[in-house]
Amino acid sequence: MPVPPAEPSAARPDRTELAVVGAGPAGLAAAVTAADGGVDVVLLDAADAPGGQYYRAPAPGIGALRPEALHHGWAEFAALTARLDRHRSAGRIRHLSGHHVWAVERSGADWRLHAVTGPDSQDGATALDARRLLIATGSYERQLPFPGWTLPGVVGAAGAQAMLKSGLVLPGRRIVVAGSGPLLQAVAVSLARAGARVPALVEASGYGAYARAPLVLGADPGRLVEGARHAAALARHRVRPLTHRAVTAVHGAGRVEGVTVSRLDRDWRPVPGTGRRIDCDVLAVGHGLVPQLDLAVGLGCATRCGADGSAALVLDEELRTTVPGVWAAGETGGIGGVHLALTEGELAAHSVVTEARGARGGRGRARTAALLRARRRMRAFAALMGAVHRPGPGWTAWTAADTEVCRCEEVTTGAIRTAVGELGAGDSRTVKLLTRAGMGWCQGRTCGFAVRELAGCAAEAGAPDRRPLAGPVPLSVLARAFRPEDT
Repeated sequence: MPVPPAEPSAARPDRTELAVVGAGPAGLAAAVTAADGGVDVVLLDAADAPGGQYYRAPAPGIGALRPEALHHGWAEFAALTARLDRHRSAGRIRHLSGHHVWAVERSGADWRLHAVTGPDSQDGATALDARRLLIATGSYERQLPFPGWTLPGVVGAAGAQAMLKSGLVLPGRRIVVAGSGPLLQAVAVSLARAGARVPALVEASGYGAYARAPLVLGADPGRLVEGARHAAALARHRVRPLTHRAVTAVHGAGRVEGVTVSRLDRDWRPVPGTGRRIDCDVLAVGHGLVPQLDLAVGLGCATRCGADGSAALVLDEELRTTVPGVWAAGETGGIGGVHLALTEGELAAHSVVTEARGARGGRGRARTAALLRARRRMRAFAALMGAVHRPGPGWTAWTAADTEVCRCEEVTTGAIRTAVGELGAGDSRTVKLLTRAGMGWCQGRTCGFAVRELAGCAAEAGAPDRRPLAGPVPLSVLARAFRPEDT
């Protein structure tokens, strides 16, 4: 079937029918599917190569012979990148790697995207207009503070996996993996396969709660198979799972030498007298993932509080946000994993194609129906997963008064509690103004959840801060953005 012609205005080199922000699984699936339907696409991503965090691959200079060995579903990713290459050759997709989109604004009937390029955003800046926008910015790791977590040798669980995938290096030789969520199993297995000794996988929740939702599990049998495969791999590599436990302290003179693991009650409070030391040289820790919503929230897209306690975008079944002309796919709608991200990317693209080119019949309608069914099934499992591994309120008992919560600004638990108890702070914004928590380089991405919980502002979870900038931007770029004659 011939590809429908592009909209006339899409011929402008600085304008496109669809801008996709993020080239991870969701964004990549969306871009190639939209291009299949004849839509002119610009795919922008801060990384040098497509794939996002999940399909992160070693740099070409490392000379990795089998990068696929560290991934599941590599064949599907390879098929997507092959489609991307074909569309790039045909001129239907422009892939702008190394472009960090820091703001989006209305420009007449279009969206204007502002991006910076290069290390530390120093190479330059660019802007382009798009009739439609699809946000697939993924997620980042959630951390909960505890004594010693700032010691060298403590790394994010996802960060440890990223080091292995992109640099083919291990962060240490004896690594305790801790936190909560299914990602921990994949991390522990990857590290053990690469030669690390993983004495324990410390899970703050448990897995028994999944059995209380048999209909959800039965509707997604692939998850059961995946869980069984991870369990077998952990046993094969002699990784000991410790459930309903958490690392509540890190020990070491100058770097990690060991951790204290304590049993938790049902609210995640440490049970007195249960602490046991495990020697290690690295702690890989993380308590799930948090959707990356800066661009979407800046546009005014509505959010909700997900089952895991983090904010996620409000989306309809066609992945439209509450702002007309803006779609979102993948982790921005709630953490759900790579298969859900691929499904939502394709589904959102079908919605874009339908709006741009008109209703599709036959195969297109059948495919959309199948994607909708798959999405409902996987979203149900994602909600279950979020509820099972959501941090319990008692985790705040892990911290001491001098435990740093905001590492950028060195704000402690004691300072936050003083702001609330003695200075009258009633919301996280006031806590920020009084303590500077969340004002550092990461802009609260690392400490935001912990600050809200420690300040007793958990009700704000579905309403993240709205910022005009979605990343660090040089002042010179800001000046040029508002002086068109200099661009």
